[in-house]
Amino acid sequence: MKKIGKKGSIVIDGGHVSIGDIIAVARDGMSVEISKNSRFLKRMESTQKMLMEAMSKGIAVYGVTTGYGRSCGRRMPMNIAMKNGVNIFRFHGCGTGEPIGIEETRAAMLCRIICLARGYSGVSVALLKQMADFLNKGITPVVPCEGSVGASGDLTPMSYIGACLAGEREVFYRDEKMSAGRAMKKAGIKPYKYLPKEPLSMVNGTTTMTGIAAITLERAWRILTAALYATALCVHALKGNAHHYHPVLSEAKPFPGQIFVAENIFHLLQARVSARQLEDDALEALQDPYSLRCAPQVLGVLHDALNWIKKWVEIEANSSNDNPIFDPRTGQVLMGGNFYGGHIAFAMDGLKAALASVADMCDRQVMLLVNPNVNRGLPGDLVGTTEKGNGLFHGFKAMSISSSALAAEALKQTMPAASFSRSTESHNQDKVSMGTIAARDAERICTLTERVVSIHLLAAAQACYLRKNISVRPLLAKIAQKIRLISAPLIEDRPLDKDIESMCMAIRYSDFFRIK
Repeated sequence: MKKIGKKGSIVIDGGHVSIGDIIAVARDGMSVEISKNSRFLKRMESTQKMLMEAMSKGIAVYGVTTGYGRSCGRRMPMNIAMKNGVNIFRFHGCGTGEPIGIEETRAAMLCRIICLARGYSGVSVALLKQMADFLNKGITPVVPCEGSVGASGDLTPMSYIGACLAGEREVFYRDEKMSAGRAMKKAGIKPYKYLPKEPLSMVNGTTTMTGIAAITLERAWRILTAALYATALCVHALKGNAHHYHPVLSEAKPFPGQIFVAENIFHLLQARVSARQLEDDALEALQDPYSLRCAPQVLGVLHDALNWIKKWVEIEANSSNDNPIFDPRTGQVLMGGNFYGGHIAFAMDGLKAALASVADMCDRQVMLLVNPNVNRGLPGDLVGTTEKGNGLFHGFKAMSISSSALAAEALKQTMPAASFSRSTESHNQDKVSMGTIAARDAERICTLTERVVSIHLLAAAQACYLRKNISVRPLLAKIAQKIRLISAPLIEDRPLDKDIESMCMAIRYSDFFRIK
């Protein structure tokens, strides 16, 4: 069973590892230990022994004594099979595009350790230790983002990680890109010498897509809570109706996400005066526009999606998604399709839609804030007037344009990647998951939505500054003060690109928008 050791390390022993543990290693640098538990070691050794017995008996073991994919009809004698495995890293070295993020790559490496530690793959504990050493020393393989169809799993991206363990290709180390061999020498790690089947076990699975998915999940949760705060600030700034978030509304439609969002917005809107004193009393203000009024229903979808997606990603991360695997009880070689990333593809395609909908909602709230026809008395474009500049400044005019562009791009990217399965590899891989592309899309939409929410927070804080009564809502005043640590009120026009980026970093890494 997985445990947290006294030194704050995560011990891998074939048991369950949570998304939180993966984030702790990938983002926070928590160390990884491979268990010395005798039961765990015995299980690992037993399937490794099963592999060697199958090879010695001349039993066909896919990818070990045979060719790969459509070439599986070709057989190799044992003496050649013992040395041939690393070739898979060479011919899959055709990745393209920018490198996958360091956090995502570290998450992928940990997911591969978890997969192989399940004890079905016939690999050695030494291979797990090599990956753990890379993680603990901060050596991260440079992995091109493009080139995986998500079945037979992440072959091409994982070939880069596999090659780096042996001292080939490039890595990031101490804020530099360098050869793997040079980094390993600096870190005191020797190149790994692969045993039979281990190269195949490094690449044949859902590891890259799952690593990206784990990091994206954590980011999406932070975006959700930041958007919740931004909406509450927006309600206040627009003199909106607090009763739209009344608990009886969620009692009548009890989706957990709707309840969560409504409860928290209602809580943030607590005031030292009657809510009616803070709300617009015009007849047409009886109900707020949908982007405000339906925020629990919009954000609630993301909340509930994250709950089921988290379960799926954890199952995938803790699975043996290798091929072939061995029955630990009988030693039978089992060749199947656990490398297929269909669950991750579906989960990430769903997350894309939920995130983009949040970006759209936040952008519509920004539009309400800047438009003098609907913002209930605020200056057009949230211009902070001064004596010398009255009427000459443009405030958040361009920020609203940027928000709209970002939201549109996020919405455009929501086409389900899984729908684009295409036959490849001489029609052996004739139905593929596209899970890695779906995960990369979700990551991109995360980035776009993060930026929309950042503009939303800045605009809402500016609007509250102009309204000049935020102090009557202490919880909102506290978060507005935190936003001011990042971006001062906009009195005269200035570039706000760095403010947006700083707010993105606060959403992603700080506890500013934590929901207790």
